[in-house]
Amino acid sequence: MADTEAYHEYQRIEDADEDSPPGEEDFLVHVPEGLTDSWHHIKNLDNFFTRIYHFHQKNGFACMMLSEFFELVQFLFVVTFTTFLFNCVEYDVLFANRAVNHTGQSVSPLDRNKVTLPDALLSSQQCTQRIQDNTWIICLLIMAAIFWIYRLCKVIYNVLSYWEIRQFYIKALKISMDELCSLSWQEVQQRLISLQREQQMCIHKKELTELDIYHRILRFKNYTVAMVNKSLLPVRLHLPFLGDTIFFTQGLKYNFELILFWGPGSLFQNKWNLHPKYKRTGNRLELARQLSRVILLTGVANLLLCPFVLVWQVLYAFFSYAEVIKREPGSLGARRWSLYGRLYLRHFNELDHELQGRLSRGYKPAAKYMNSFVSPLLTVLAKNMAFFSGSVLAVLIALTVYDEDVLTVQHILTSITVLGLVITISRSFIPDEHMVWCPEQLLQYVLAHIHYMPDHWRGNANKNETRDEMAQLFQYKAVFILEELLSPIITPFILIFLLRSKSLEIIDFFRNFTVEVVGVGDICSFAQMDIRRHGNPQWMSEGQTEASVYQQAENGKTELSLMHFTIKNPHWQPPQDSSVFISHLREKVQQDAQAGPSAQLLLSEAPLCSSILSSESNTGPDNLLASVLAHPVLTASGLPGWNRRFIPPSTTATAAASILASLSASQLPHTPYSSSHVVLPSSHPQQTSTYLSELTAVNSDPRMFCQTNPAVVSEFASAEMSLHAIYMHEVHQQSSQTQPTAGHFQHAVPMRDLRSHIVSGCKTQFTRVPALSVPAPLQLGGWAEEEEDDDEEEMNSIPARNQDTSGS
Repeated sequence: MADTEAYHEYQRIEDADEDSPPGEEDFLVHVPEGLTDSWHHIKNLDNFFTRIYHFHQKNGFACMMLSEFFELVQFLFVVTFTTFLFNCVEYDVLFANRAVNHTGQSVSPLDRNKVTLPDALLSSQQCTQRIQDNTWIICLLIMAAIFWIYRLCKVIYNVLSYWEIRQFYIKALKISMDELCSLSWQEVQQRLISLQREQQMCIHKKELTELDIYHRILRFKNYTVAMVNKSLLPVRLHLPFLGDTIFFTQGLKYNFELILFWGPGSLFQNKWNLHPKYKRTGNRLELARQLSRVILLTGVANLLLCPFVLVWQVLYAFFSYAEVIKREPGSLGARRWSLYGRLYLRHFNELDHELQGRLSRGYKPAAKYMNSFVSPLLTVLAKNMAFFSGSVLAVLIALTVYDEDVLTVQHILTSITVLGLVITISRSFIPDEHMVWCPEQLLQYVLAHIHYMPDHWRGNANKNETRDEMAQLFQYKAVFILEELLSPIITPFILIFLLRSKSLEIIDFFRNFTVEVVGVGDICSFAQMDIRRHGNPQWMSEGQTEASVYQQAENGKTELSLMHFTIKNPHWQPPQDSSVFISHLREKVQQDAQAGPSAQLLLSEAPLCSSILSSESNTGPDNLLASVLAHPVLTASGLPGWNRRFIPPSTTATAAASILASLSASQLPHTPYSSSHVVLPSSHPQQTSTYLSELTAVNSDPRMFCQTNPAVVSEFASAEMSLHAIYMHEVHQQSSQTQPTAGHFQHAVPMRDLRSHIVSGCKTQFTRVPALSVPAPLQLGGWAEEEEDDDEEEMNSIPARNQDTSGS
C-alpha cells in the first residue's frame, strides 16, 4: 500500500463530546444506596452492553433460555437419530429384499410375508455391537460428546449471566419482563444513559453517549465492515467458467473473527484493546510473519477437521431442509441477502435489528428487480416441460381416483412426486405477460432501502452484468445452502493461500485505522464517522475532508453512516466536523428544493406513482418513496397532474429535496431532520387535504405525536433515511460527472436526460398493473439465517419484455 505512509501512526483521541477531562479516570464516584454494587465499575462493558442488547432483541430471559435448551436437544437428537439410522436398521428387510416369515397361530396366511416396522429394527444388543465394531462411528460420537459438553457448559454460563441481566433490567432500568417486548431499543438505551449519571457503570466517563454504546456492541463488527469496504478480506474469487465470484460463508466468517479478534494469537489482547505491539510501525514485517503463521495453523486445523465438519453440515442440512423442499420445491428459488451483502450494505454503527429492518423493507423491490430478467429460450423450454409433465401427472391422478390400487404399483408415488416437482420448477421460469418491465425505477427503489450501490449500475439496470452483481448481494437460497456445504472444503484453502498473502496489509490496516477513545477503548477509526479524516469529496464533503484516497471510505459509507446514525439517534450530539457536514447538507437540500416540485404535489401523485412502480404497499413511507422516484417519469412524459395542470420536468434529486426540506421546516429540537413530521401520503387523491391537516396537528404538539405513535415515527425515520440515500446518490452522480475518478468501476451513466430515460427505464409506463406477489424467503431452519419477510406469497411471474422497444 503506497498511501500508508501518510497515515501510519496509531492515534489516541479524546471522546467527541469532550466530557472526559484529563485525570477523570481517578475521580471518586458516589454509589446511590439500593443499587447493586456489581453494576458499578463494570470491567467488561462490551460484554455487558452486548448482553443487554441481545436480552432485549431476543425477548427476555425465558425465550433465550428455552432457545438455548432446544439447541442442546436438537444437537443431541441429530447425533442420536443419525447413529440409529446407520446402525440399528435392517434395510434389506425394510426394502423387502429379504423375505420375512411370521409364524404363529394368530397370524393369518396373508400376513405372514407382510413386513412390519419392528421387523426392520435390530435388537439393542445387535445395535450396540454394530456401533462398537465401527471405529469411525465411535470417533465421531466422542467428538460430538465433547462438543455437546462444551455447549452445555456455555448454556449454564449464559443462564447465570442472563439472569444477572434480567435483574439489571428489573432493578436498575425499572423495566419489567412484561414491558420489555413493548419497548424499543432506543428507549432502553436512553435509560442506560440516564443510569450512568446516577451510577457509574463506566468510571472513565461521567456520561455515556449513544455512540459509546454502539461502539462497545459493534467494536469488532465495525472493523469487519471497514475491511469489506476497503476490499481487504479475500472473498472475491476468480473461477474458471464462472468468472468473479463472491464466496463468504458462516464458517469463513468465523475463522476471520477467530484469527483477528478473539482467538489465540489474535490482534486484540482483550475485548477492548489492540495489543500494543500492533500499534507501532517499527516491527510491522515481523508482525506480518507472525500473523501469517497463525493463519497457516488455523488453515491446517480447518483442513484436519474438514471431514467432521462436512459430515455435520450435510446431516444438519438434510434434517433442516429435506421436508420443506419436498413440501415446497419453490423454496430453493427464493432469495435471501447474502452474508457478504449484509456486510457490504451495512452502515458503520448499525445494530443487527436496524440492518434487518432495512433489508427486509428492500426485499420485495429487490426480488421484483431480480425476477424482471427472463430468458426467452428458457421460457419456451419451461412451458413445454410443464405441459408434458402436467399431462402425465393428470393421467396418473385420474387413474388413482378411478382405482386406488394404482398407488400400490411400484414407483407410482415417486413418479407423482417427481412430476409435481418438475411442474413447480418449470412454472417458476414462466413470466407473467401482464407485468411491467421498469428496471431503472426498480433499482432506484432498491437503492432507497439498501442505501449502497456501485456507480456503474446507474443507467445499466437492464443489463445482465448488473443483475449478476446484484445476485452476489441477493442470492438464491439454493446457492446459500450449496456454499455452506462446500465451506468446510474451500475455507482452509482460502485461509492458507489467499488470506496469508494479505498479512502485511491487515497489520497496516489495524495500525492505521485504530484509535483509542477515552472511556471506550480501541475502535475502528471509520466508526467515528469523522468526515474530516474519512470523508470523500465526491460525497458532499468537499472542502471538509483532509483524507487521502487510502483514508477515504468507499461508496460514501462515512457520509451515509453519519446520516443514518443521526436519524436513528436524534438525541445524539455530533462533533463539530460532523455538524458542519450536516448543516452543509441541509443548505444544499434547501437550495435544490426551491427548483423542485412542492411536497403537496408529490404526495398527491402517490397513488399513480405506486402503480408505476407496481408497489403493493399502501403505507405512508412506501407511497412517499414511490412519489419521489416516479415523479420525474410523470413530468418527463408531459402528462398533466392531478389538478389538470402541466408540471415542469424535475429530477429525482429535486423531488427528494422537496420532501426533505418540508421535514426540516418542522423538525424537533436537537434533530437534523425530524422523522415525526412527515405527511402521510394518501391512497386516494381526495384525501390529501386530510393528511395536510394532520401535518399541522403534528407540528403543534410533536412530542405528543412521538409518544403516541412510536411505530409510525420509526417507519418515517426509515423513509427519511431512504430519501437521504436517494438524494446523496443523485448529488454524487452530478459530482462524478464533473470530477471523474479512476477505479475498477465503469464510468457512471447519468440519469438526467429524463425524456430519453422515460423510454429506456420503463417500457410500459402507465398501464395499471395488478399487485405483484413476491416469493417469501421461507424459514427453513439449518444454519443461523437472518429473518426476512415470511408472509409473502410465492411469485411465479417474471415481467415480459417488449421486444420492439430498445433497451436502456
